[in-house]
Amino acid sequence: MLQPQPCSLATAAIDATLTRLHASARGDWKKFLAITPRYLAGRLLGRPMHETITPAVTHDIYMPVSPEKGRFLYITTRAIRARTIVEFGTSFAISTIYLAAAVRDNGGGRVIGSEIEPSKHARAVANLAAAGLADVAEVRLGDAMQTLRDVPAPVDLVFLDGWKMLYLPLLKQLEPALRPGAILLADNIRSFSSSLQEFLGYLHSGTNGWHSVTLGFGDGLEYAVYEGSIRG
Repeated sequence: MLQPQPCSLATAAIDATLTRLHASARGDWKKFLAITPRYLAGRLLGRPMHETITPAVTHDIYMPVSPEKGRFLYITTRAIRARTIVEFGTSFAISTIYLAAAVRDNGGGRVIGSEIEPSKHARAVANLAAAGLADVAEVRLGDAMQTLRDVPAPVDLVFLDGWKMLYLPLLKQLEPALRPGAILLADNIRSFSSSLQEFLGYLHSGTNGWHSVTLGFGDGLEYAVYEGSIRG
């Protein structure tokens, strides 16, 4: 009889690191308030959000998943026995820790993240080390369209939580490495619905190999299953 694997989220190093990071992230609202005038000025000038609120402007903002969403990432990873995970938008590595803990509990593998802002990248690497998960997770520094070009197939799960204009091009770039049955989770669907219309249309069209539904989880989480390419 198979013995259930313990949940490593309860281990001292991981629990302490997540507790510290979630507590620090609760101050994000003050930082968002401080950059609101910059955002509104950009809107008045007709500038896209990513041109006004750049990675450098948000270098100290966590933009984390909630503990509930983090546990959802963990149990989804466990449910499909994921071994290779790609994450876009690592930030301070809160979500990465949940994913990496699940990969370890699945018996090993790799979480490959990407973060474009250098100071966030350095802190993400340090947080993964503090959680004792550096052996199952890496964070690549730079533009995700470049850093995630060579991820090893087969990829079991993709988590998108970075700049929204890159969701669709990055997904298309990753598709050749996805295994049939791979899971896509994409965050902030409701709060960025206008920016993600093309992305959602691609997933919901029924012609691109995806079955997808938007979950009413926080500000919206897209949950999609990849059947494989049906084109050509």
